[in-house]
Amino acid sequence: MDEGLGELAGRKTVTFGRRKVTPRACVADGKRHLRAFMSEVLEDLGFVTSECGNADELQGVLAAELPDLILLGIAADGIEPGKFLETLVREEFGGKVLAVGARESIIVKAVQQVGEEYGLAMLPPLTTPFAAETLRDRIATLLPDEPAPSPAVHVGEALHAGWLELWYQPKIDARTLIRCGAEALVRMRHPTWGVVPPAYFIPEEHDPHFRELSEFVIERVLQDWHYLVERQSPVDLSINLPGSFLCEPQAVRDLCRRMPAHPAFGGLTIEIESSEVIRDLDLLLDVASEVRFHNIGLAIDNIGTNWPELMGLDRFPFVKLKADRHFVTSSSNDALKRNVCRHIVELARDYGARSVAEGVETRADLVAANEIGFDLVQGYLFGKPMPLKKFARSALTRTVMGQG
Repeated sequence: MDEGLGELAGRKTVTFGRRKVTPRACVADGKRHLRAFMSEVLEDLGFVTSECGNADELQGVLAAELPDLILLGIAADGIEPGKFLETLVREEFGGKVLAVGARESIIVKAVQQVGEEYGLAMLPPLTTPFAAETLRDRIATLLPDEPAPSPAVHVGEALHAGWLELWYQPKIDARTLIRCGAEALVRMRHPTWGVVPPAYFIPEEHDPHFRELSEFVIERVLQDWHYLVERQSPVDLSINLPGSFLCEPQAVRDLCRRMPAHPAFGGLTIEIESSEVIRDLDLLLDVASEVRFHNIGLAIDNIGTNWPELMGLDRFPFVKLKADRHFVTSSSNDALKRNVCRHIVELARDYGARSVAEGVETRADLVAANEIGFDLVQGYLFGKPMPLKKFARSALTRTVMGQG
């Protein structure tokens, strides 16, 4: 199995250091269903994952993803582990390698021995079947233990380096619990810090890179929609944009021209902060009216105690009103929160718009949202934001059961 490894044995591997925010793992296994299963397990433990089914794919992952962990699935009828080990040694992989296979497997023992002989950082092998806690113990040293970067990462650098991507959080019909869309949220995969939360790189409204970031979000969500529609039934997506972006006539014209002509495209929803809508209300009313003819709907996001400022309008072309998560979470035992939410739902009904409860984290929150009358719900009870490929897999199941 070690043919071809001898000439690489003297090469020094790169020193491995902990990922400071979110670690990355690559699942290498010849069987797609096993890759998907192991990826789900690792993502639940806090990893960002990628997958490969052969040594050529692994080489590309090592260059592009900079994984901290290679989980190497080994079966008698599966991949050729020697080629994977050769690739890892040749590419001077400095992370950890975890072999997974049957108990007392001769192949697993051989992989472990050869990997150690040639300088790879082999973790104790994981034998099947295994418990999630056993896997966690094996990879404990890779889990993040340091805060996110300070000072914040500059968004201009992230844009030009290609570190940004969109993650998706499901939106659920409050009554049927069927997934009916998703919100796209920007995330950064920094080469040193891992996945960085938006608070560390989203610029201020008047930052010159805000326009470029908005353009990125529009372009990527349309690419991702095509990816999703090729793999499953169509998904209605929403994005967040600053009101100032939509106040530029040319930006609105360009946005309308970019909408897909695909017959399955159900439209794009753009969510705008309620404070921005109230500030530029007349202008955004005009924009909302215009873009609806191009399969784009504007939604008002994070509505709270400012809901009265949206009352009494002669026209209301906005398609959704979203209650601020602060007033949704724990609303089951807070009369003030329920009262604010009830006014938002009534306002939406009066205008013929749909109401969305964001921040549903427990079953009690869901019950309260149903009692108040929200049309859609969104929150950790139904899933955290997830990378595109994981969302595509999860979206194959239409009915969502809460886990809170």
